[in-house]
Amino acid sequence: QVQLAESGGGLVRAGDSLTLSCRASGHTAGYATGWFRQAPGKGREFVASIRWIDSRTSYATSVQGRFTISRDNAENTKYLQINSLNSKDTAGYYCGAHSFDSGSHDSAKYDYWGQGTRVTVSS
Repeated sequence: QVQLAESGGGLVRAGDSLTLSCRASGHTAGYATGWFRQAPGKGREFVASIRWIDSRTSYATSVQGRFTISRDNAENTKYLQINSLNSKDTAGYYCGAHSFDSGSHDSAKYDYWGQGTRVTVSS
């Protein structure tokens, strides 16, 4: 079992930066972590992922260059830094754990999810 808890969301201004956290507990070894977001009325969209075995990262084309995923092994926490926030970034942000450790872009392949943290960008 893996438990995930996101934090760091809030109301921010366009152009600001924000760092979201995903703290994991339980048997987390071997799990890739993915960040996804879901805007109101839309499906869950892949944002970024990081593999456990080699920290290899992957990003959605739409966020490449503005989003950075990273990890702190000592804290068992993954981070998602978001720069130059805009209104299209307004969404609930969720982290997931993927046991196959491929860093998949497909949310259906993720085994565990956190409760999400909401980001609202005001213009």
